[in-house]
Order: sequence, then C-alpha cells, then structure tokens
Amino acid sequence: MCGITGIVALTDKGKSLFNKIDLSVKELSKRGPDGNGTFKHNRVALGHARLAVIDTTDAAAQPFTDNSGRYTIALNGEFFNYKEHRKQLSDKGFKFRSQSDTEVLLQLYINEGVSCLEKINGFFAFAIYDNVEESLFIARDRIGIKPLLIYRDEDKFLFASEMKALLSYGIPKDIDDASLYTYLQLNYIPNPYSIFKNVRKLDAGSFLMIQNLKNQGNAKIEQKTYYRIPEPSEKINISYTKAQNKLEELMNNSVELRLISDVPLGVFLSGGIDSSIITAIASRYKKNINTFSIGYKDEPYFDETYYAKLVSDKFKTNHTVFSLTNDDLFSHLHRALDYIDEPFADSSALAVNILGHQVRKHVTVALSGDGGDEMFAGYNKHRAEYFIQKNKNASKTIGLLKPLLNALPQSRNSVITNKIRQFNRFANGIALNAKERYWLWCGFSSENKTKALINNELHLEEYFKRKCEILKHIDKNNVQLYSILYTDMNLVLKGDMLTKTDMMSMANSLEVRVPFLDYNVVNYAFSLPEEFKIDKKHQKKILKDTYRKYLPDEIYSRKKHGFEVPLLKWLRTDLKSMLEGDLLNDSFVKEQGIFNVSAINNMKNKLFSSNPGDVHAQIWGLVVFQYWWKKYMN
Repeated sequence: MCGITGIVALTDKGKSLFNKIDLSVKELSKRGPDGNGTFKHNRVALGHARLAVIDTTDAAAQPFTDNSGRYTIALNGEFFNYKEHRKQLSDKGFKFRSQSDTEVLLQLYINEGVSCLEKINGFFAFAIYDNVEESLFIARDRIGIKPLLIYRDEDKFLFASEMKALLSYGIPKDIDDASLYTYLQLNYIPNPYSIFKNVRKLDAGSFLMIQNLKNQGNAKIEQKTYYRIPEPSEKINISYTKAQNKLEELMNNSVELRLISDVPLGVFLSGGIDSSIITAIASRYKKNINTFSIGYKDEPYFDETYYAKLVSDKFKTNHTVFSLTNDDLFSHLHRALDYIDEPFADSSALAVNILGHQVRKHVTVALSGDGGDEMFAGYNKHRAEYFIQKNKNASKTIGLLKPLLNALPQSRNSVITNKIRQFNRFANGIALNAKERYWLWCGFSSENKTKALINNELHLEEYFKRKCEILKHIDKNNVQLYSILYTDMNLVLKGDMLTKTDMMSMANSLEVRVPFLDYNVVNYAFSLPEEFKIDKKHQKKILKDTYRKYLPDEIYSRKKHGFEVPLLKWLRTDLKSMLEGDLLNDSFVKEQGIFNVSAINNMKNKLFSSNPGDVHAQIWGLVVFQYWWKKYMN
C-alpha cells in the first residue's frame, strides 16, 4: 500500500512541472512513510511513497525498473496471488531480484501486456512506463478499492493517489457545479467525478494507454474497460445448500489470500455480521490473530464492544478494545478534517480515522468487512424497497401517515426518535418512483432544498445527466433488487464506503484489505437469486445462514448498527462555536458567496429544535465543505 503520482508532458511546456514531482510525493507521505522515490525519462516522471508490506527491504523500493532497464512501475496496492505467478515465471527461467509482488506484476505485464489484468487478484492503481516505445500504461483495480485521480490539459497529463498531490502541481481549482450540487445531497461526490471540473477519478476496472509521446502535441490517450460487475440475464440454477458451500469456499480463499504480509496484521471487529465472518475465517489460518474494536464510554447507544468480545472469545483472538470518551473522539476531529482534500462528509469517517490511528500502533495491515451490505442486501433501504414491492396496498396506507410522522420528533439520538426518523424517510419514498426513491434514500437533502441552499444560479443539465447515468439500471416502475444492489456497488460503495476506508486508513499509514470484494466473490454474489439474499424475515440471508454454525447466536439476534459518532450532540455542544463563530458565520458565508445565509440559518434553527431529523448530516456536509474551502480555496 503506497501512494503514486506522475506527469506525462504532452508538450515541452508540460516538462516544466518535473521539478514539482518531489513536492507531490511529499504530499503522499502518510500513504507511504517508509520511503520514497522518483523516476524521470524524456516526457514521463513517476513518483512513489512507500508503505512497506510485502518485501520490506530496499530491493523492493519504487519506482521499480526491470532487469533490462526498459520498464518502470509505480504501484499502489497489493497483488495477492503473486506467488503463483512468480513460480510460473521462475519456471520459465526468469530471475527475480526481490521478493515483492511489484516485480512479479511488472514482469507479468512485460510478458502478457494488458491481459495481465485478468490474472491479478488484488487492489491497485499502477503506472508502467516503457522507455523504448515511450508509452505509459495506467490501470485501476476491478472494484475501485484503490483511488487514482487524473487531470489533463493541452500540455500535460497528471495522475495521483490523492487530490492534494495533484494540487501540488498547481492545477486550476474550478468548482464543478454538478459535483457540488450532488455533494450537498449525498455528503460525497460519486465516482468518477471530483469537486473540480478538470479532475476525474479513473473508472474502476479500467486502464489508460498513453502512446506516441515522441511526437510533441500528438500523444494518443485511450481509456478502456476490462471489468464490470456482471449483469446476468439469468441467475445461476443452484440449490441453496450448494450455494452456501460455494460462498464459503470463495470467502475462505479470499481471506486466506489477504493474510499474506511481511508485517503485523489484524482484523477490524465491530461485532456485526460482516466483520465477525472475516474474523471467523481469518482465525482458521492465523491463530491468535489480532482483532480491534472501538467502544464509546459516554454513548452506550453507539457502543458495540459486547458483541465484538463474544466473537473474539469464541475464536480466541488477541483482542484490543479502544474505549473512548467523547473528548477522545473530539480530539481527533481536526486530524480527520485536515486530511480530507476533497469534500467528504460521511461522519463515520471520524470513527474510522480514530480506529485507524489506534490500530496502527499495533499492526500495519487490517482486514475489514466492507462490501457485505451492498452485495447481500444489508441496508435499511433494501428492506424498505422489498416491502414496497411485496406490499403495494400497505405501502400506500403508510404514505397517508406522513402528516402525523412529520409532527413527531425525529433524530438519531435515541432508539425511538431514530425509528420515527427512519419511518418518515420510508413514507416520503413511497410516493416516488423507484429511481427517485432510491436517490432520496441515498441522501440527506432533497434537490429543491439543496437548490435553495446555493446562492448562485445553477446550470443543472450536467447534474441530471450524471444522475440519469447513475440510476440507469433501476426500472422506475418494475424495480428488481439486483438493480438496487448493482447501483449501490457503483454509487455508495465506490463513492462513500471505499473512499472513507482508504482515506482514513491512509491518514494513519494503515493498509486495509477487503475480502468481500475479491472479484470472485463479487461475481458469484451477483449471480445469486434475490430470494437467497432477502425474504420477509431476513436480510443478507445466505451470508448469515452460511456462517450460522460458526458465529455466536447473539450476533444474529442483535439489531444492525452503523459505525457512527454522536454527531448531533457534538454540533449542539462542542462544535457550536465552529458553526456560529467560524465556518457558518453569517459574515463569512456572505463574503464567500456560495451559500444562502437565510437557508443556513434555518438549518441551524432546526438543529437546535426538538425535531432535527437529518439536518445534522446536512450541516455536517456544510462544515466539511467550509473547512475544506478555507484550507484549499480561500
């Protein structure tokens, strides 16, 4: 796990940026604290910041050039099945000079070209330069676990693992209206877009080939897709028992692969189904494996350590609980905000950041349960959509209760008020078609409220075009669960969950691996029938049933709980001065000229009312944006 950056000079003017690549690498130092390096040749410069995980010696330092001196690679990520390919290459007579997966990947590309991507099981973003052809090959993993941002103008093509590393090259910072408008609804910016007009994320499962660099101004840049999550016209015909056996086999293989490491390794264990499954499997292959969970001393409603300990005791893991007070959580707030280089306001990122900070004191690599909800229908919106499709008349009756629900107190601060909040969101969605309902349930603010929040006139043609593309798989009248899960994988997982995990783990120089997102598991999960995943009583049905014989019964009887922080309480107390005196202060907002002051004040009034609903999430989105604006734009 590392950070990469690079420059392709399309003209002589573009080469003037070569002297800034060291600064770009420096911006990636938390992703790679164990070493750094640069490589320059003609029109290409590559930079690398290293977190040493597999072969920690200098022999594996990057950028890494092959024995012939022709090819050079900069890799962020891991190639988990590299040992089998190393053996195959060795049998053919190739002599390796390191024990790294990086060298195997480079040699695999030299031997097989673009088709090497079909053989890599891992998560990655990498660039390989051919100094004879003067071409650059750039690729990103199938699911989009590792990030790669790209920028292009007439003089240069730039790429980097993080926005801050791109900004070090002095690129223009023009806010993208469609991205801002989307962010204020979702609290994140969907892939492949960014907050800036000319910066994009390279699509997951795609690669770029940049050729003809010898002819100034005539470079050929071509992007192609090598992987998409399957869209089968028919589900596989398999019995439920055999499907469970196959799922277990694939998950065992995935976890075992992801335990390879030359540095200490552990597992995030929240006590939920997904992390408990990862722990159960990992403990088969590694005795006394390290597991970690966070407890909230001051917030018992958010504390899940009891369930984590049940799992730890059963599998005899070396378990560590970080029991934190609100002061502990709050003390890390600015650390997280300072690392965010593009507006991102999933508040659970604060918890992931402090977990990463604590875990890094013990291990360098951790496994997490990301992806289980998106593939196996674990979210509330999956249950809600299932209910609507199976109970048309009852859904209409619930819709009539909306006026009553609106009058009741709604917040995330207690079990009862949170249930009312969730029920109200459900009732609001019933009146909409499936596409609009999905969009509403993914976010925290409606399009009309968001439009009223922005001071400037918006040209939303691009926004609606992007939204249409995101929702294209959902039939507004005859929605299928598959289409909801598929959209979650491309919108929620890539834009929110994976971004959060990568960003907050890398802020602490911690590598996080995600066994559920092995492409073999993903392909299989999307071949299974709907009824294997959800029915009248259960969500994530096949996942839970497959591992029921291994996990403690109490894990199954507990209510699902998100990885949250007491954000509403903070905004009303510790963060109040930040709202009133700084980031959302009337004079600053007016001077900034982006947001409508009266709309913000209405939101602040609701925050301190008895019926805040989800306004705390909307205000948090503004706080994060304003903090980012002051750091990067002011």
